[in-house]
Amino acid sequence: MTTTIKHKIVTAKSEEIDLGRIYGGLLDHRKLIIAVTSAVTLFAIVYALFVTPVYQANAMIQIEQKQGNALLNNISPMLPDTEPVSAPEIALLQSRMILGKTVNDLNLQAVISQQYFPLFGRGWARLTGEVPGKLSISQLYLPRTDETPPRITLTVVDNERFLVENGNVQFYGNVGSPITRDGMLLNVDSMHAQPGTKFTVKYISRQAAIASLLDNFDVEDQGKKTGILLLTLSSDDKVRAASILNVISENYLEQNVARQRAEDTNSLDFLHQQLPQVRSDLDAAEDKMNLYRRQVDSVDLSLEAKAVLDQVVNVDSQLNELTFRESEISQLYTKDHPTYKTLLDKRQTLLQERDDLNKRISTMPATQQQVERLSRDVDSGRAIYMQLLNRKQELGVARSSIIGNVHIIDTAVTQPSPVLPQRTNMVVTALVAGFIFSLILVAGKMLLRRTIASAEQLEHIGVSVYANVPVSEWLNKQNQGVKRFGSKKSVVGSKFLAIENPADLAIEALRSLRTSLYFAMLQARNNVLMISGATQNVGKTFIASNLAAVVAQSGQRVLFIDADMRKGYAHKLFNHRGNKGLSDIISGQVNVVDLDKKVPGIGFDFISHGSIPPNPAELLSHKRFEALLTWASNNYDLVIVDTAPILAVTDAAIIGRYAGTSMLVARFEVNTIKEVQVSIKRFEHVGVEIKGCILNSVLNKASNYYVYGYSQYNYAYADEKKDNKTESMKMPTV
Repeated sequence: MTTTIKHKIVTAKSEEIDLGRIYGGLLDHRKLIIAVTSAVTLFAIVYALFVTPVYQANAMIQIEQKQGNALLNNISPMLPDTEPVSAPEIALLQSRMILGKTVNDLNLQAVISQQYFPLFGRGWARLTGEVPGKLSISQLYLPRTDETPPRITLTVVDNERFLVENGNVQFYGNVGSPITRDGMLLNVDSMHAQPGTKFTVKYISRQAAIASLLDNFDVEDQGKKTGILLLTLSSDDKVRAASILNVISENYLEQNVARQRAEDTNSLDFLHQQLPQVRSDLDAAEDKMNLYRRQVDSVDLSLEAKAVLDQVVNVDSQLNELTFRESEISQLYTKDHPTYKTLLDKRQTLLQERDDLNKRISTMPATQQQVERLSRDVDSGRAIYMQLLNRKQELGVARSSIIGNVHIIDTAVTQPSPVLPQRTNMVVTALVAGFIFSLILVAGKMLLRRTIASAEQLEHIGVSVYANVPVSEWLNKQNQGVKRFGSKKSVVGSKFLAIENPADLAIEALRSLRTSLYFAMLQARNNVLMISGATQNVGKTFIASNLAAVVAQSGQRVLFIDADMRKGYAHKLFNHRGNKGLSDIISGQVNVVDLDKKVPGIGFDFISHGSIPPNPAELLSHKRFEALLTWASNNYDLVIVDTAPILAVTDAAIIGRYAGTSMLVARFEVNTIKEVQVSIKRFEHVGVEIKGCILNSVLNKASNYYVYGYSQYNYAYADEKKDNKTESMKMPTV
């Protein structure tokens, strides 16, 4: 009957979410979460303090119902009602025509920036109350030499003089005096800065200046049919933002007036072309009429003829008026537009009416017909000429009085507080973003973690866990300034926990392991216990040595053998000064009986690894090693053998063939499940059965607490040797 306890492999459903473990994992990483959140928030605070504030100026413009000129007003019944359309006006405000003129007016191609210490110099100057320098340049041209915009450095000498540095060329200049040199044009209007202040002056292309202005300029419609536009401009200079926006508003107003005046100007040009021709036709008609009257004497028209003549003159006047209307409408609509079609239909009606009147005239006597025709030409010409003169006067007055349909309601004003950065929102956002980012880091760390985080993981693969040995906080405090326990150099001057602090929780876990080993070794062929590990620095020597001390404290005779003849360091842990050890016994240089195995103060016998041999594996295969273990098994209640890691060398596999019980040590959050599985398989290949695993350096994490629901408590511990109720259980012997 075997005493090996097999644990069932428990497979958790993949779709289940362990909220307890997640919550516990967040608690375990609370320092990381707080650190990341604090770092991001601190960065946001520093950025908000040092970043250059951006101010916003705003202005308001109203677009009224478009007013037509005099000619169009006469045919307003034929035109549809029009509402203010904001979309074309917004596009016009953002066009190169308006912004380009603003760039030219303010010389925005000259980009001026004061030089500060990189990154945080400007912010520090602002926080300390330093007044920034002011430099105004009215004219600037720098010849372009490559793809990058040309630039110069201007250093203030005093209130009137400055030093210009252009590459290797340096020269001085005065405020208000244009400088022309090497193809460069520079005229500084004003300069207000402390001596020694440096400015970088960069000359960009007109297109780049327009694009930069457009990036900071925005137009919004305040309502679908209100015709009110809100203009905003962002800049780090409060005064400059308002001045630029005012110039944009004025340029837009000027072009609007010019656009309205252009329509009347076109009409006047048309009238100027038509008036001489109409006057010439009128004079010719009058001459013909006078000549005919002299030839045939005076002939009076009948009442019917006069009525027809008046109708013909009226129709000709209407046709002439439609001609003017068509010239105006053709600028606004195509011939397929309903308005244009209406005008053409009306023209066709008037032409038909004139043809009918001509037919009536053809029925009159020949003399009256001729008089009728001549009188019609004179009266029509006179009416048309007077009509054109009236239109000319009306258009002249209208053009002079045009004010446009755009009004500046509010001139540009810069808001006193910066719009960016919004420090409160930025800090709150950074706080939330930092917290979320830290959660993502923790989640990624938990998802990508492949190391052993709990004994449950080992039990899932069928490996029995005999003990969870927690990290000794007391030992860590005692060994402050020393490397983590487990490396060869770290044991120099370190404390032996089982002797120095027998009440530590790690030692109590080893006492529990001592009880478990009693049952695990009942059916073993001998009382030799091999302690091995998957890799280095897992704490197998710590487990083996302190387990030996715990078993010895129960009154049993224990022999601890350091069989790691490559990097063993147990002799340093016990301050053992003997030079002879295991390698010397196997090689026959010393007899185990003659070897001094007593170490003061630890309570058990100890055999060090001895001299480091060149062939440890071959040496362990010698029959003297088997004889040594047989002698030790007969003379001690328990023999504990500490070996080299199995994944590094094969020493542990050789020793395991002679040991009745073999245990594997895995370190919490250091070793992986795969390493444990490979280690067990390597032992199985040589016929060595691993009884179970000891999980070392377990941290009391909240994630484990919420999974297992365990807790710990401190207690007073009395020396087992002095306690009347000393545990009498001893390891089985063969």
